Amino acid sequence: MRQKRAKAYRKQMLVYTHTFKFRSPYQVLIDDTLITKCHSQSFDLVKGLTRTLQDEVKPMITQCCMQVLYETKNQDLIEYAKGFERRRCGHFGDIKPSHECMKSVVIIDGENKHRYVVATDNERLRFSLRKTPGIPIVYMNRAVMVMESLSKASEVVSVEKEKGKLSAGLNDSGKSKDTKKEGEAGAAAPKKRKGPSEPNPLSVKKKKKVAKTDGTNKDEEENKEEGEKKKSRKRKHKKATSTAETAETSEQITEESTSNTAADVDVDESAISTDAAPAVEKDEPSSE
Repeated sequence: MRQKRAKAYRKQMLVYTHTFKFRSPYQVLIDDTLITKCHSQSFDLVKGLTRTLQDEVKPMITQCCMQVLYETKNQDLIEYAKGFERRRCGHFGDIKPSHECMKSVVIIDGENKHRYVVATDNERLRFSLRKTPGIPIVYMNRAVMVMESLSKASEVVSVEKEKGKLSAGLNDSGKSKDTKKEGEAGAAAPKKRKGPSEPNPLSVKKKKKVAKTDGTNKDEEENKEEGEKKKSRKRKHKKATSTAETAETSEQITEESTSNTAADVDVDESAISTDAAPAVEKDEPSSE
């Protein structure tokens, strides 16, 4: 596909997506005439559609078109058409011609309700579909797949919608100015601007802690002193218990020492008394 043609097709599909709300994958309704022509030329129909529409494609065929292919008794062609999704047209009892069936399926209440892309090689069907806005038409020109340009009906609808958007925007802007002048409620809030970004915390020098002389520090110091006092009381209590135990042990030791000393004194006195008795007896005859 040439570059200019691809660009034109892309613009047309943008109009269909924005104005008529087409979406991917595009539903492509194919009739029997285009299928037979592509099969005879051994042209890959699905690849050609994706290349022309420049997006994913969902090929479909109606029951009436499928019945026309059954009448040809070309088994290869029938098997090729069976690979497409079957779209019900509601013509079970009386089978209609392919162009009438396609038209009844595509145009519902004067519009392309289901947003079909019509791929046909029937000039009569293409002429009737141009009168309805919002119907992309694809056909084969010799061995090249081509998409028709926007029809006059589609152009009129797209221009009217663009004008409506423009006028609505202008009216809204005038109303907003009036509301700003009058100072009515519901005005748009000002946008918040982003402030300066903070520096990298790893590259910033840490701040030194400065001793404060506020009342809060005094309170903290008083609380600390009270805590220390409480702790000291607990420690004193522990010491008192230990001193009481040591006092008891010291008293026991002193009692034992005093008892031992008393026993030693008794022993010494008895020894002294035994030593002194014979001395007195020796001295008695000398006195006589």
